[in-house]
Amino acid sequence: MAINPGDNLNSAPLPQKQTLTTNYIDFTASGTNGWAQQYLPDLMEKEAEVFGQRTISGFLAQVGAEESMSADQVIWSEQGRLHLAYNATVADINNITGAGDDSGGGVLTIGNDIDNQTAGAAHAIRVNDTVLIAQSTGVVRALVESVADATVDVMPYGYATLEDAGITAAACKVLVYGSEFGKGTNGRDAAATPKFKQFSNKPIIMKDYYEVSGSDAAQIGWVEVTGEEGQSGYYWYLKAKGDVKARFTDYCEMALLEAVKPVAGSIIDNTAAAGIPGGVLPGAAGTGINYGTEGLFAAIEDRGNVTTGVTGVNAATDLAEFDAILAEFDNQGAIEENMMFVNRATSLAIDDMLASMNSYGAGGTSYGVFDNDEDMALNLGFSGFRRGSYDFYKSDFRYLNDKATRKTINDEYSAGAIRGVVIPAGVTSVYDQALGKNMKRPFLHVRYRASQMEDRKMKSWITGSVGATTSALDVMQAHFLTERCLVVQGANNFMLMK
Repeated sequence: MAINPGDNLNSAPLPQKQTLTTNYIDFTASGTNGWAQQYLPDLMEKEAEVFGQRTISGFLAQVGAEESMSADQVIWSEQGRLHLAYNATVADINNITGAGDDSGGGVLTIGNDIDNQTAGAAHAIRVNDTVLIAQSTGVVRALVESVADATVDVMPYGYATLEDAGITAAACKVLVYGSEFGKGTNGRDAAATPKFKQFSNKPIIMKDYYEVSGSDAAQIGWVEVTGEEGQSGYYWYLKAKGDVKARFTDYCEMALLEAVKPVAGSIIDNTAAAGIPGGVLPGAAGTGINYGTEGLFAAIEDRGNVTTGVTGVNAATDLAEFDAILAEFDNQGAIEENMMFVNRATSLAIDDMLASMNSYGAGGTSYGVFDNDEDMALNLGFSGFRRGSYDFYKSDFRYLNDKATRKTINDEYSAGAIRGVVIPAGVTSVYDQALGKNMKRPFLHVRYRASQMEDRKMKSWITGSVGATTSALDVMQAHFLTERCLVVQGANNFMLMK
């Protein structure tokens, strides 16, 4: 079934930079009698609200918190994994070469850790560690005899060599599971020092502006306007100013979802003298502008998980895809409570998946909140569910469903489509560089610039001749400004659906 728009669907023009005469009644524009006609038309003064709630902000308020900052950047640290597991290569399956003797066993060359972070000679495997060596042929337990940089000599339990144990000269996984020492021997000869990862982000300054002449501010229109903030009346500038502020408020959230940091060598390059809008050249002494910030989607793509799961093929396939998501959560920390913000298609696919698993009613259909009475109501929607040891709370993501925002891109260009995001609930413990101690904070929170003298979370001010006169210019100018960034802690626990 195809749904086609009418010829004049969404025919109201987008906002423009100037005040238009079409905002005020003019009978000559549409009739032949003009103002000379003796009969007044039946005017419906109230402006029809045909798009419902037009704003999309509120997502970050649901999943995070807001906190002030007084620096040009925010730095935080995240703990590393507790246990030692590495990607490695079996260099020798028969004889120990290098640091040990020729009594048999095998040799491993340690590569990156399991998160593909650089390890090599910096690994933490030590002499007398007991390790698992795993390949497709099986798993072997071994004792570490000697270590020389990335070269680790091992002796398998129960076998003369790794070859006898079925290990081949190929890639493998190595996991330290303990240690073993003989009687009367010395202890460790090296310490395993924990490592942490440090991340940073910087705020961006956002501005907007609205202007109306003093004459138009005093002119009464024929349309009674209303806005998202409750403003109403026959003064068109009330609506225009309110719409500008509402749109700016949405931009404050949309920017923190979509923003990216510039890449070295690109046209916006904070490290080179590249051309920048406005003529500012980064790198020039005292004039460089540090552009860009890391938004939510960019942070998850860089440090989190990306999936195409729950694609709506069929309920059984979707369940298997969803279980793959759970398996990845097991790999990353197993945060039990998670919030899913998804577009309409993904939301319906999840509902269908869950309904197919429900034993109530004919064909596994749930009758919802009315005591599961088939004659009273049919509820095919699910807002919360549990799978395995995880609880999920599902909500529609208006930013992904509104045609004037991300939905247009998702519908037209699948390569750049984003279908949803899974965000862990609760808080995490992080080390705060400024306070010098561990703090409990939400995984996701907004930092805005503020001090005792200046609060730049959401600034607005009026200049001009309208109302309280502040200048000789016969206009009212409404200014809006914010300076903020997003902190995504523990991005490895987030999931982006593309």
